[in-house]
Amino acid sequence: MYRSHVLVCGGTGCHSNNSSKILDEFNALIKANNLENDVQTVQTGCFGLCTVGPVVIVYPEGAFYSQIKVSDVKEIVEEHLIKGRIVDRLLHKDDHETADNKVTALSETNFYKKQTRVALRNCGVIDPENIDEYIAYDGYQALIKALTTLTPQEVIDIVLKSGLRGRGGAGFPTGRKWQFTKDAVGDVKYVACNADEGDPGAFMDRSVLEGDPHAVIEAMAIAGYAIGAKQGYIYVRAEYPIAVNRLQIAIKQAREYGLLGKNILDTGFDFDLEVRLGAGAFVCGEETALMTSIEGKRGEPRPRPPFPANKGLFGKPTVLNNVETYANIAQIILKGPEWFASMGTEKSKGTKVFALGGKIVNTGLVEIPMGTPLRTIIEDIGGGIPNGKKFKAAQTGGPSGGCIPASLLDVPIDYDNLTAIGSMMGSGGLIVMDEDNCMVDIAKFFLEFTVDESCGKCTPCRIGNKRLLELLTKVTEGTATMEDLEKMEELCHYIKANSLCGLGQTAPNPVLSTLRYFKDEYIAHVQEKRCPAGVCKKLVSFTIDKEKCIGCGMCARQCPASAIVKTDYVAPGHKLPSYEIDQSKCVKCGACVSTCKFKAISKG
Repeated sequence: MYRSHVLVCGGTGCHSNNSSKILDEFNALIKANNLENDVQTVQTGCFGLCTVGPVVIVYPEGAFYSQIKVSDVKEIVEEHLIKGRIVDRLLHKDDHETADNKVTALSETNFYKKQTRVALRNCGVIDPENIDEYIAYDGYQALIKALTTLTPQEVIDIVLKSGLRGRGGAGFPTGRKWQFTKDAVGDVKYVACNADEGDPGAFMDRSVLEGDPHAVIEAMAIAGYAIGAKQGYIYVRAEYPIAVNRLQIAIKQAREYGLLGKNILDTGFDFDLEVRLGAGAFVCGEETALMTSIEGKRGEPRPRPPFPANKGLFGKPTVLNNVETYANIAQIILKGPEWFASMGTEKSKGTKVFALGGKIVNTGLVEIPMGTPLRTIIEDIGGGIPNGKKFKAAQTGGPSGGCIPASLLDVPIDYDNLTAIGSMMGSGGLIVMDEDNCMVDIAKFFLEFTVDESCGKCTPCRIGNKRLLELLTKVTEGTATMEDLEKMEELCHYIKANSLCGLGQTAPNPVLSTLRYFKDEYIAHVQEKRCPAGVCKKLVSFTIDKEKCIGCGMCARQCPASAIVKTDYVAPGHKLPSYEIDQSKCVKCGACVSTCKFKAISKG
């Protein structure tokens, strides 16, 4: 029995900030101080509060140390682990902590206390590379229950009754998808997992695979039992090396424990898994394109019907869900559908994980009950907008979603509400924007992404989105007309109605939502040739007030284009000539504005 446990975050964010070296340093110092029998170190997955990583938590005290460096480890070992004195200066400082630096339980910090962790229940808690730790937290109990006490139909009935909807797109009921696949005629069936998380700013699925891979493996085995499949595939992008490595370790361990392979738990049920790596094509997040890629072909979508439940992988009935959807399954089987359905709203049950990023104090992973107001996520959990700026909009659903304005901050977040206001849940990316963001430029950013990622198979997406981007570019350059805005809206609806797959059908959403809620910004770009946020470079100019300029020359030294030159004019009260900007050379980078301490340079 260890008296202390040191949990070190091993998620990608903390790993990139040397958390593996921090863990090595802990292990070396623990050994050097003969503490191996008293202190155990555990490399976990992501704790969620990415903005303060690397994170180290020491139990039983629950001391939450943040932004730890390798050089801090010695002090934690000597003071906390040896002398029993918590290192106050390294504690995560939460808004409601007392002046005496009393340790606040992780669950009671502002970031965590309004969350309900179901899909993320084990992330930051267990060692994802140790199957015994997963088992210690009721791991594989749901699979045992399903195989020994439930029929395949009873498993599906539980999932149906829970109200679980797919967490990777439009929210199709998971139980119905499983039922369709079970009822489909076929001697061979497959289970597939979509871990091809391609939305900019999204990292929910990656974090689950890095922190709790066995939850996905167990759920896929349960799905295989329910629909009558013996083989499963996890399609994960190769850009997730930590997730891929831990997933492969977990699959190997599950096989060794007899939880994958032939005759699982002596029940006569056979099921095994393979990992297939994707090359980072965004279109392969679409279910039919993903299956085509698993088959070894170019990742392009197929016309539907037939749907994958009838004709999916290798032409056989296939059930496909994403990582977060599977991460809920074991808990639903163990705790019952009523437990899961008690969270959320009438039509959107359970919880949802969001990757909270952008102009927000607390970036990281957030899991909240469906129906939680957006304001709670932004202000309470996220800590609000930094630097005293005002909230302007939140983008949900990535390139397929839309922008939610400040006037809708109190909208409850669920599938139907987001669709009604012109956005969508998607996989769960949530990008926050402040007053310095140009919404026209935001729409252009996402459209550029989808144009680049289009597979080119269908004309509405391949050509339509390209034409839409050209019109949007004209707006940002000040050369568009009001008629162009009308053409854009008409083209958006055409692309949505006629594209082959979800990529093309949802690509215009950022444009439509910004036209709907931020039309005044479009009009300013078109009629006034002005970008209100000062972002669109063709519509921005920088000028130096010669009366305020003291002639220090700092701006000229910082200018990368040598566009700032000295004049002959010396302002009254100043000793040195002022400077001016050569507009023909200015690249609109804004370095001069941030450099000038005398506020002599303005952007207009």
